Amino acid sequence: MGRRIAVIGAGATGLTCIKSCLDEGLEPVCFERSKDIGGLWRFKEEAEAERASIYHSVIINTSKEMMCYSDFPIPDHFPNYMHNSRILEYFRMYAQHFDLTRHVRFQTAVRSVKKRPDFSRSGQWEVVSVSSAGQEQSETFDGVMVCTGHHTHPHMPLHDFPGIEKFGGQYFHSRDYKSPQEFQGKRVLVIGIGNSGGDIAVEMSGVAEQVFLSTRRGSWVLNRVSDNGFPVDMMYITRIMDLLKKYLPFSLLNWIGERKINTRFDHSLYGLQPEHRLFSQHPMVNDDLPNRILSGRVQVKPNVSEFRSASVVFQDGSVEDRIDVVVFATGYTFSFPFLDDSVLAVADNQVSLYKYVFPPALERPTLAVIGLIQPVGAIMPISELQARWATRVFAELQKLPPEKTMLKDIENKKKAMAKRYVLSQRHTIQVDYIPYMDELAAQLGVRPRLGWLLLRDPRLGLQLLLGPCTPYQYRLCGPGQWAGARRAILTQWDRVAKPLRTRVLPETPRPSTVPLLLKLSAACLLCTAASLYIHRYPPPFIQNPPPFIQRFVPNLG
Repeated sequence: MGRRIAVIGAGATGLTCIKSCLDEGLEPVCFERSKDIGGLWRFKEEAEAERASIYHSVIINTSKEMMCYSDFPIPDHFPNYMHNSRILEYFRMYAQHFDLTRHVRFQTAVRSVKKRPDFSRSGQWEVVSVSSAGQEQSETFDGVMVCTGHHTHPHMPLHDFPGIEKFGGQYFHSRDYKSPQEFQGKRVLVIGIGNSGGDIAVEMSGVAEQVFLSTRRGSWVLNRVSDNGFPVDMMYITRIMDLLKKYLPFSLLNWIGERKINTRFDHSLYGLQPEHRLFSQHPMVNDDLPNRILSGRVQVKPNVSEFRSASVVFQDGSVEDRIDVVVFATGYTFSFPFLDDSVLAVADNQVSLYKYVFPPALERPTLAVIGLIQPVGAIMPISELQARWATRVFAELQKLPPEKTMLKDIENKKKAMAKRYVLSQRHTIQVDYIPYMDELAAQLGVRPRLGWLLLRDPRLGLQLLLGPCTPYQYRLCGPGQWAGARRAILTQWDRVAKPLRTRVLPETPRPSTVPLLLKLSAACLLCTAASLYIHRYPPPFIQNPPPFIQRFVPNLG
């Protein structure tokens, strides 16, 4: 084997880092503080310190075709949106298939990662680990991949809630929630309207006397099930949609998206509509919340103004009495306690990383942070592509640009995020799925050659352009090319249909492979919408056209 690489964490990201190391002839050693693989997706009845935690009922928000590793499709009989137990089963299959767990040291935590004295020349790190028996060990590694995620340290801003010290009921962070049974007949307040807050409010409303969902800003709510019953991410995370997002005005995109979402339910009527636009915040994905609001089981409330001994005062002056339980679904912070701030500093949930992977100031690029990302889409394929790129850099098969160039890229990304998104700690690591994947793919040399494919293999090229941007696209060419990628793309809709056909009707048509006519119709509708929008809200150059335009189109103004 080649250079030794320390991989910290054996969750979804750590596993793909191990495989990427092996693919590039590197020698991975993975440190996992718990007894098993799976990270966030391995359910435990009790939350464990320094480890991500989920509740029993968690179902992933991304469909199986969009979240799988790019050279290992999820079995066709698995459901499209998987329960956490099925996700863990898939990870075990992946680890077994590529023989990954033999590289994992379980029940071993990393205590410190420090540069070796000759780091500027060797790029090596001294990693100190400790076993569950308390045995400490120091080793030298040629590279380090940090795969600790961003759902470990709960953010619980009690200082923002006056009177909480007087509250006589129970309160805790959503990280400690496991199941609803113990809240039978209680009056529950859930603070926070992210995915966890929505899920917990819905689940508790089945047993609680009443659930209140408090939100500062409101949220747009997406449904996993899109038109004709297909997974929503497979219908909208497409290259044709990405092109429309790139060239249509941002306000027009929001107007179209918001109108579409409001056809399911009126967000204003339900008390959920935020002040910000649809694409200015990470949306909530929840299929059941509108039904629970409509039935009165969940009541939406504004932000909390004050806690009293047994009641809560909200910012609109309303008061809810006899509150028994408060769940703070207020997100997470991330940190790297085993790294010195001189290597990687975190402030206000912000960290400077080139392409969200490499610290730009290191003399040698031998440390990578993998999976520290918040995409509108699945995180597993992103982590995998980050790992593939990082290991190529570790193996000195590819180089990073000068520090000045990396710092400029980091600054430009921060400005773009600040301009687009509302100020929130969850938006510091936000990316759009296809643009970011293509950006990584360009670094690695695996970005699909769409124009070439449309000419040489039009069937595949049209799938890439019009169909979902599934991870297999990044195995069609370049380093790590997989011979099964083309077939995986052309059969992806068959795997979507397979788990649904538990009662096959005699004349059930084969699922559409997203025909060109449908997409062209959608494009025409978008153009029509654009025309209507511009007619209703004409930009200044149309309201007051310059003289040279009036000369050619005299009636424009």
